[in-house]
Amino acid sequence: MKRIESSMTQPPRPAIARPLFIAMAAVALLQGCAERKPLAHPWATAIAVRPRLPQPIPGYHPPAFDDIAPDLTWDFPPPPSRLVAARQPARPRVAAQQPAPDRSGSAKGDAPLLAPQLSEQEIAAAQQQMNESIAITQKNLSSAKGHKLNPTQSDLASKVNSFLQESRDAAKDGDWTRAKNLAKKAQVLSEELADSL
Repeated sequence: MKRIESSMTQPPRPAIARPLFIAMAAVALLQGCAERKPLAHPWATAIAVRPRLPQPIPGYHPPAFDDIAPDLTWDFPPPPSRLVAARQPARPRVAAQQPAPDRSGSAKGDAPLLAPQLSEQEIAAAQQQMNESIAITQKNLSSAKGHKLNPTQSDLASKVNSFLQESRDAAKDGDWTRAKNLAKKAQVLSEELADSL
């Protein structure tokens, strides 16, 4: 069986036909819509265009403007200021309660003194430590008296004197633990003052 070879083979096309077909298709697609585009007037000629005025109807007289416009008054409240805070409701007033009278007869200033119970040896040791701290503190304060103190140093000196006075008051009350602690605070601050000179 002999096949027909002529139908299977095609004649060779020129190499230029394919790019030419692609270029023609691109031009046809890129031209846009086939409808007629509206005519655009350039801005330079827009100034020469004059509008058409409507022709008045014979026998018609328009009413005066004063007859048409009603008399309106401006009766709107002014807007609230942004600087004014929103009002809050007033707080309810509650009668102050009177303190119950003290029937025991003691005055308010006589608060009970709470001090730990110390043995005789602990009291003697606290007194000795307090006296040592006060002696060191007074020595440091006397050395600072000859110098001109800046504001920080004078503040430190006033705190030292305050602790010394509180320590003496605690010793008078018999609170030796508190007296010893206050004297120690005064000593530490006085040493800091002496170091800063």
